[in-house]
Amino acid sequence: MLNVSHLTKKYHRFVADDNLTFMVNDGETAVLAGPNGAGKSTAIKCIAGLLRFEGEIEICGFKNKSIEAKQILGYVPEIPAPFELLTVWEHMEFIARAYKLENWEDRAKELMHRLELEDKIDKLGKELSKGMQQKISICCALLTEPKVVLFDEPLVGLDPHAIKELKLMLNEMKAKGTTVIISTHMLESVEDVWDRVFIMMNGRIEAERTRKQVEESGENLEELFFNITEKK
Repeated sequence: MLNVSHLTKKYHRFVADDNLTFMVNDGETAVLAGPNGAGKSTAIKCIAGLLRFEGEIEICGFKNKSIEAKQILGYVPEIPAPFELLTVWEHMEFIARAYKLENWEDRAKELMHRLELEDKIDKLGKELSKGMQQKISICCALLTEPKVVLFDEPLVGLDPHAIKELKLMLNEMKAKGTTVIISTHMLESVEDVWDRVFIMMNGRIEAERTRKQVEESGENLEELFFNITEKK
């Protein structure tokens, strides 16, 4: 479970995130949707513990910057940043050692197989395309089988096979009770995996809907999105 309470992030006088409060339950896939500059990535980075902020963020009851929270959190950044001089397999080993994982090799091989990284196992991070680097980020984030996973524009740069596999993984995580948060400005890319959506504009959450609410009301989520993000 993820609980965000009164999250505010300022850069001098500019307010990137303005008093955000929301919750995402176990086994739920939530989407932070909004145009570029809405504050989505900033919120994700605050949740991941990469930025200072005002307010409170709890991951499964633990403060987000605590060791306990970091042990159960996975994070896939918008811009992949693999270690340039580590091979694909060494990235897996690095994560396994950092998190003190046992018997991790089979899971690492499965993840690499599903994302078609097997033939890149000995390639250095700097030798890979952005799409391949994105796949490494996903494998590293999921190797630990986290209870909460943050994805910042995860489908950008991925090939069709990887997109299909990632969506399958998202549904598998949901079935296991994993909390997933996806930041994106493209609703169509996550239309078949989301359970809850928060539409952001100018650093604020302007609307929140569950899939059930949208289905029962007949509301058009795309129209709602554009009514909010393109209002004068």
